[in-house]
Amino acid sequence: MSKGYVLVVDDEPDIRGLVREILEDEGYEVATAESGSEARALLHARQPDLVLLDIWMPGEDGISLLREWAGGGTPAFPVVMISGHGTVETAVEATRQGAVDFVEKPLSMGKLIATVGQALQQQMAATAEAGGSSTIIEPVGRSTAMRNLREQAERVAASDSWVLITGEPGSGRKCLARHIHQLSPRCNGPLVEVAAGTIAGQSAAEELFGQEEGGRVTPGRLESAAGGTLILDGAMDLDDEAQTRLASAIDAGAFQRVGGAQRIPLDVRMIAVTRHDPAAEAVTGRFRQDLAYALSVIPMSVPPLREHAEDIPELVAFYVDRLVDAEQLDYRRFTVAAQNRLRNHDWPGNVRELCNLVQRLLVLGDGLDIDVDEVESALSVVQADSAESDWPPALSLDLPLREAREHFERAYLQKQLQRADGSVAQLARLAGMERTHLYRKLRSLGIDPREGGETSGGRA
Repeated sequence: MSKGYVLVVDDEPDIRGLVREILEDEGYEVATAESGSEARALLHARQPDLVLLDIWMPGEDGISLLREWAGGGTPAFPVVMISGHGTVETAVEATRQGAVDFVEKPLSMGKLIATVGQALQQQMAATAEAGGSSTIIEPVGRSTAMRNLREQAERVAASDSWVLITGEPGSGRKCLARHIHQLSPRCNGPLVEVAAGTIAGQSAAEELFGQEEGGRVTPGRLESAAGGTLILDGAMDLDDEAQTRLASAIDAGAFQRVGGAQRIPLDVRMIAVTRHDPAAEAVTGRFRQDLAYALSVIPMSVPPLREHAEDIPELVAFYVDRLVDAEQLDYRRFTVAAQNRLRNHDWPGNVRELCNLVQRLLVLGDGLDIDVDEVESALSVVQADSAESDWPPALSLDLPLREAREHFERAYLQKQLQRADGSVAQLARLAGMERTHLYRKLRSLGIDPREGGETSGGRA
């Protein structure tokens, strides 16, 4: 599998040929362009993972192209400038426009290879961090259920088939999806995550497929994930248009950006993560049947924590070590009695709830040992917080009407979002609101539906 798709833009044929030969020997896929117009056409056809761009070219210089691709921000892909006439002013301008590095002519092939590799690694790290997956971990536990899950993940990862992962919220579904990517032949490619419940209407199609408007190209998540894996969280929340486009793309093996005519190859492995069975949703008419079948090539299920409670001591140890290291918290240890109490809890929020409890005890508690009474007290607080007794919310009559209304709306939508297990589509049905209006309301109230997402239950 290719290490990445590189576009080389240089007006000198010898340079283009030499760079192409060297990078292809290193395992990269390479396209070349001798001018800005040719580069623009190739870019419309397919987004590169990296561009090597000559500064001085007849007709249209590299800085102008870089400025166009950045569009006032930064390019959607790393750009490394090639220059035989570099000056401090040129370097500053290129960096200001979003270039990540320079290589000078005459080219040192060793430096070129190192620069390309480093730029791609930085891009992959940034993509993973934006998706919340900078640390990929495997599911924790020595129980039969978790051992079987890890063994199944190894077998599934070896193929390139699309995967459907179901399970209760908080059970570690996205952790498993990331683990599969890490084990797969696509592990050196990008890992891109998209929460379907956070996009709606036309924006869903643009988010997935990208957009072309006024000569400017905005790549979508499918294009950004080319050569790697796309984790689609909550596929049931996709609207009808996005479902139709995705089903057509799967059938054709290619897709078009919104507003564009160029067909782009569909080169991703998709892992759908959901709490629902797409086939069952298709029977009720809430989901396209052809898309349900396409996403469900290999079904996997993550068990709820109550079904492998024997793993709780190991999970607790993992979360303590991870939180102490990541957040510089004081180390504390759970007594055997405290661990046994945790094993007997029902854990409706699964490993996410367990992680949150461990964090609360590390932050708020004192002393080395966490005993059973402290655990009991923490569990009582959680149960009280989740009880219906906190509804309706207390409102101060001293508040202006506008602030009181916002306070109530925020509490109401947060409570309904809990009932909907974080699904914005289900929230819209419970609240009786059109989804586009609902998204605007959530944003105005500062409510992020993704905060109901998974906390990974895994091993570093």
